[in-house]
Amino acid sequence: MKSVMIIFNQANTERVEYMLDVLKINGFTFFEQVQGRGTNGGVPHRGTHAWPEMNSCVVTVVEDEQAPALLESIKKLDLRNEEIGVRAFMWNIEATV
Repeated sequence: MKSVMIIFNQANTERVEYMLDVLKINGFTFFEQVQGRGTNGGVPHRGTHAWPEMNSCVVTVVEDEQAPALLESIKKLDLRNEEIGVRAFMWNIEATV
């Protein structure tokens, strides 16, 4: 199994939820009001007057076979509007309870 953490501008919330629905990924944890700054020339997303935008985060655990399609969908979403930015990080899950 793989865990995938998706960090995205809140403007993409509906698109990310739709992507998960299309891929039939039912289980996830959603975090709102995530602050940060991207490593690829990203501007801060802090929810302040100077940096008003905010991010959200979704963490999901999927079967190994689902991971490539999920990452490809995330990549397509990022290419759709690179200025907004979407990032995904994946790691192995050794066990669940």
